[in-house]
Amino acid sequence: MSSDSPKATMDSKPPNRSGWLAIPAPLARLFKKFPLLTYPPNELPARSPSMRDVATLYVFISDQDALKGLPSFNPSCLKWQTFLKLAGVEFRVVPSTNHASPTGALPFLIPPSSPNNPATHTPIPSSKLEQYAAEEGTSEVVDVPSLKLEAYESLIDYQIRNAWLYALYLSRPNSALLSHLYITPFSKSQVVRTTTLHQLRHAAEAEILRSLGTPTVNSKALYEGARGAFEALSTVLDTDDWFFGVSEPTLFDATVFAYTHLLLDERLAWVDQTLPEMVKMFPNLSEHHDRILQRCWGSEG
Repeated sequence: MSSDSPKATMDSKPPNRSGWLAIPAPLARLFKKFPLLTYPPNELPARSPSMRDVATLYVFISDQDALKGLPSFNPSCLKWQTFLKLAGVEFRVVPSTNHASPTGALPFLIPPSSPNNPATHTPIPSSKLEQYAAEEGTSEVVDVPSLKLEAYESLIDYQIRNAWLYALYLSRPNSALLSHLYITPFSKSQVVRTTTLHQLRHAAEAEILRSLGTPTVNSKALYEGARGAFEALSTVLDTDDWFFGVSEPTLFDATVFAYTHLLLDERLAWVDQTLPEMVKMFPNLSEHHDRILQRCWGSEG
């Protein structure tokens, strides 16, 4: 038998050696005096149970509000939280951050656990929540013609969103509100808080400038654009209960509500009242907000 075969190599070892993985003698004597213990794994935190009987939506929200199932304070999260409720999807909300998201952004959803379906462990990003609602919801979601949607969606995605970013992140009178929502809950270190505040403001300014294609941020122009957008939304809503005259609220209704609610919610201490007062100028938008709030949260909202 050749000397390079596994068996020949093993048989040729001196009987008193245990191979290259042998523990050095000094360490062996130490382990005999202080043997290693294997501890059981740590339990998962309560907000991440191993078995889930309902879907879990991860959003920006305080711990207290999450326990009550109240609306998120983030427009993107609130849009999908509202839509899932309108679609009749059963779920609970859990506080999270972008850093904890598999996609790097909130919200995302984990379906209910099913031992026979590995897909229930796969996070669902916001881009697929509309499909999930259609498959799992108990209420039929009405479709709106895409040609109608495109123009009005752009009003929300650009004019209203840009003004929102300015009002919350860059308007100095609203600094306390920004800190209360996105900074203070996540760190007690003043250095970390100051750094986070700078990063958030820089990111918001960069997004506004990228959207507008201008070298500077003009707050007056941003607010004028938002006012025009809200006026256009008020006009298209007219005296109907829901946008575009459909019989039931749609994803677009949830999108509008995500901004109007956060601007009308008295629990959010807006010092710069420019945007909240703007929404109040259009009574039908306020009434639309009230209808969705009542339908999705009742008296708890």
